[in-house]
Parts: sequence; C-alpha cells; structure tokens
Amino acid sequence: MNPLFEKSVYVNRRETLAKKMGSGILVFLGNNDSPMNYPANCYNFRQDSNFIYYFGLTAPSLAAVIDIDENRTILFGDDFTIDDIIWVGDQPAISTLAAQVGISESMPMAKLEDYLTTNANRKIHFTKQYRFDNRITMANLLKKNVNEINDLASVELHKAVISMRSIKEDREIEEMEKAADMAYIMHTTVMKHCKVGATEHELVGMAEGVANGYGTGVSFPIILTQHGEIFHNTDHNVALADGKLLLMDAGIEGMMNYCSDYTRTYPTNGKFSQKQKDIYEIVLKANLTGIDLVKAGTPYRDVHFAAAEIVAQGLKDLGLMKGDVKEAVRLGAHALFFPHGLGHMIGLDVHDMEGLGEDYVGYNDEFHRSDIFGTRNLRMARRLEPGMVITVEPGIYFIPKLIELWQKEGHLADFINFDKLGSYLDFGGIRVEDCVAVTPTGHKVLGKAIPKTVAELEATVGTEK
Repeated sequence: MNPLFEKSVYVNRRETLAKKMGSGILVFLGNNDSPMNYPANCYNFRQDSNFIYYFGLTAPSLAAVIDIDENRTILFGDDFTIDDIIWVGDQPAISTLAAQVGISESMPMAKLEDYLTTNANRKIHFTKQYRFDNRITMANLLKKNVNEINDLASVELHKAVISMRSIKEDREIEEMEKAADMAYIMHTTVMKHCKVGATEHELVGMAEGVANGYGTGVSFPIILTQHGEIFHNTDHNVALADGKLLLMDAGIEGMMNYCSDYTRTYPTNGKFSQKQKDIYEIVLKANLTGIDLVKAGTPYRDVHFAAAEIVAQGLKDLGLMKGDVKEAVRLGAHALFFPHGLGHMIGLDVHDMEGLGEDYVGYNDEFHRSDIFGTRNLRMARRLEPGMVITVEPGIYFIPKLIELWQKEGHLADFINFDKLGSYLDFGGIRVEDCVAVTPTGHKVLGKAIPKTVAELEATVGTEK
C-alpha cells in the first residue's frame, strides 16, 4: 500500500463532505484488480481517486459508506485468508486499515448490500462508475438496471467532491511538486538519448523505467511520437528519422498518487530547422503568455483565447493565416492548427476528476461549453482559484485530413491561406506543456524547469553518447 497522510486529513475531508451534502448515505466503491488476459494475471492496481482522497487506502476490493444522518463511517472489505497470504503475503486486518484513516467501524464486504437494503428508503448518493465491474456491483447493491445505474448517480455528490478536490491543500501541492521533479528526470533522460536511428520504443522504455523507479509509474500512457499532429499517438514502433520533430507528452504518478504532466517537442537531430523554429517559437510564446496570465479570478477560457490569438497572429506573420486575428479566433479559424483546449485540472488524476464529468469540473453556471469546433474541446473554462493546479499546453499541428476537409469545404477561407499549407503537410505538430499552481498572489510552475527554449533544447538533445 502507498503511504498515507495523517489520519486527521481523511477525517476532516469526510466531515467537510458530510456538511456539504447535509444528509443521506454516501457510497464509495474502491477499485478491484483487473485481469489482463486471465484471472490471475492482473494489470498494476490503481485505486479510485475519490476513494484515495477520502479514505487514503490503496488496497483492492474495498468500499466505504458515510452515513451522514447516523454519523457513521464504515469501511467494508474482507480479511485475507490463508490462501491469499500464501500467494501475495499478509496484510493488516480491515479493522486495522480502517483505524489508520480514522474509521472506527468495519464490516465484511457482504454486509454492504444488507446495509443499503435496510436503508433503501433513504437517499443514497454515489458517483458515476467508470469501471464496468463497479457499475455492475453498484447496480446489484441498489437493485437497479445496470444499463441505467450511471443515470442515477448523484449530481449533488459530484459537485461536492469537485468543490473539494479542485482546491489542493498545501500537502497535495507538495506531492505534485515531487511528481513534477520526477518528470524532469524522465523528460531530460529521453532528451539526452534522442538521436537519429534510436527507436521511439527505446525512449519510451527509458521513460517508463524512470517512472517506475521514482514513482508508482506513468500518470497516463506515454505519448512519444514523430507524428505530433496525432494527439494521443501511442504507437512507438519506428526509428527516429533525420529532420523530424519528436513530441513527448508524459508524466509520473508519485508515491501518493498525485500526478504530473509535461510536454516537450524537439528535433530528432538536435537542431531546429528555420521552419521548425518559426512554428516552435509561436507555441512557446503562447505557453509562456498563458502561464503569465494564470492568476486567481481570471477565467481560464480567457487565458485559452489569449493563447489562441498568439497562435493566430504568429501564423498570420508566417503567411499561413490572414484577416483580423480576434475575429479569426472568435469564429474558430485558429482551430485548424490548435483544435484542443489550453489545459485541464490535474491532481490525483492527470485529467483531474474527469470521471465525475468534464462539464462539472471545468464549467459552472457562469461558463458554458462552446459549440464551435476547437473551442468546444476546452476542458477548463471557469475562473481560477488559489489552490487549483492546471496545465498550460498550447500547440500547433498540421493535420493533413483536416486541412484537406476545410479546403474542400472552403471553411473559414477568409482566414486561412490554404495555398501555402502544402509544404507543411508533413510537418507534424508541436506542443509545450507545464503544470501550474494558482497561488493567492499569482502562480507557480511546478517542478524543476524542463528545458523548453530553443537554445536549452539544442544544448540537451542527443548529448548522451
């Protein structure tokens, strides 16, 4: 099991949640082991983040109830049998685990259904289940149709959890700093070994080795590719070619499950061509400007638009876009090159709390999701508050199929110089990303600074012989 904060941390979090909810029964299912290809061969276990936040325990096959009306918190789980101990070793009794996080009452897992059935006439709150086994379990516990169970999830509980997890405690940011420093080692290791002829697979292996050696592993599957225009490209079966750009989007999950997430893009041969440098400098400027604009009270949607205007102006200066920059961004013309949002919250999840609903995390009554292409992909729009941690990750991408479609349709042709894009169809993509904490007086970029200026990257890439 991973380390714990002091038990008072979890007690205080549960008490705060109970006050926010007011009444009812709150049900939390931990995750189970997930078989890879047969029952005894499982993926590395990862506990549900909400369960970690309120109960701290990272063992599989646990559940918990907070009964607000009766002022009871109960941990459900089964003690190890001798057969379990033979194969995987002993672990503390469920009652001992409960005591470690300030819970005085525990029961065998089979008692959970009895408890909920006995209290079926009361309001039972639970979060949307993203794993199919837990979806089935929740449906069985509440005697509901498994296909409809997520429709019954408590919006009130979702919003209460998000209101708490959105604002990181100092101890959480300390853990995120550790994960960020680990990411520095991971990214610079790959940079130093990046050279023409090496394979993407080798570099991914190095990155995963650092993640496993310093933390609990990667915070999401590593994106390392010479096709940066494919946002989530996890195919690593090619060698590094001369003159290409390598994009690496990766982070580490620390020992207490807090995540980091950074992206760097650099030339495989260690030297930017002028064409690559021109595009890179635009993205870097958007990244630095976006970071500078991070402060409490600022809508992150506005930071996104400011970065988008830098992208549009830079591309206009290169002759790839035209017309009024602000109008181009308002209508979404920049999204031909920058079709995703500027960033997202990060914490116990790399896309923090996304399982509770992106619109609840990044939007509220003040900010509503756009229906314009590109802008509608913005995960985070709401006003920033001290304690939030977000990513700032602008990019410029040349996606041949998208360019072809827009040109064929004449879409936003008043803002795009399609005739000049032909020489960029094999360019790929560039993204630069950092994790930024919102402070009472401004912001702080987490972790040791990973090289990102042209000079820093050229001085680092390929230096390991």
